[in-house]
Amino acid sequence: MPDKKLGKTIEKALSKLKIEKDQYTTEETSSSTTSPEVSNISESSSAPTPPKTMEKVFLKALPLKSIEDIELFKQEVKSGNILIVRVSPLAKKSIDDVKNAVSKLCEFTESVGGDIARLGEERVVITPAFVKIWRERADTTESESTAA
Repeated sequence: MPDKKLGKTIEKALSKLKIEKDQYTTEETSSSTTSPEVSNISESSSAPTPPKTMEKVFLKALPLKSIEDIELFKQEVKSGNILIVRVSPLAKKSIDDVKNAVSKLCEFTESVGGDIARLGEERVVITPAFVKIWRERADTTESESTAA
């Protein structure tokens, strides 16, 4: 059975990154409207493409057993691979280490232009810059109808 506390821990770490990213995106959007030259440059270079030297992209499911595993994950993402990281092995040892690890992975992923998201209660998916994670928006009419 998934640990609800672990899921909340992952969500807290990821939500901090989302708030910072949203603030950055808002600032970037407002500055690009004042400078058309900058917006043209950023639009043409904003669509990341897979590295030309890469022959195959792998989807890898890996366990996070210790904080040292983060370096391996960073190398995998830099190589263009997509990771599904199971954090429960480290969570059995220390929730604080999980928070620290997820925060470090969030910072790294943002720095390389990749994407990171929670995948259930025990997993995190990390993608390189040329892969974006689709997120379904919550429908407000659906939540209103269930509240009645």
